[in-house]
Amino acid sequence: MKKKVGILGGTFDPPHLGHLIIANEVLHRLQLDEIQFMPNQEPPHKERESHTTNRDRIRMLELAIQGNPFFSIEKIELERKGRSYTYDTIKMLVEQNPDDEYYFIIGADMVEYLPYWKEIDELMKMINFVGVNRPNYQLETPYPIIQIEVPFIEISSSMIRKRNKNGETINYLLPYGVIHYIEENQLYES
Repeated sequence: MKKKVGILGGTFDPPHLGHLIIANEVLHRLQLDEIQFMPNQEPPHKERESHTTNRDRIRMLELAIQGNPFFSIEKIELERKGRSYTYDTIKMLVEQNPDDEYYFIIGADMVEYLPYWKEIDELMKMINFVGVNRPNYQLETPYPIIQIEVPFIEISSSMIRKRNKNGETINYLLPYGVIHYIEENQLYES
């Protein structure tokens, strides 16, 4: 049976309410069957700043999405070594699930960067890109993308890591289970 699957990639280090709001908005606006959160190994466009393990990031994602039957985790990029290029990942997913229709969710900051993506023209034939608004970025590109307006939530994983390191509160920025996991495992402390 054909499924409409949204994919939200990222480091999720840690996953926060902004990620969940984006996923929920796209799920409902496009009437998708599910959203798969796809943690990446080594994103080509930035270096990871944190020393959390893949196991930590998966566990935090599990805690963040628990109770939502439309959210799941796709670990395909964690199972590969080296840089994670969307083209390679999507090619594998489409081969594994040829009946599924994929919607790849990106922020407006990545929409501007689309012309530089590996094999972008081939990628455009395999998936639908969904661009979500972000403060200070435009959703303008020569490529066909589905634009979704989401509430502006200015939360970032780097801000949460910095606040935690400085002993500041991170309450209400992420699900309680994720906060508890961070505290219990002393993640992002100085």
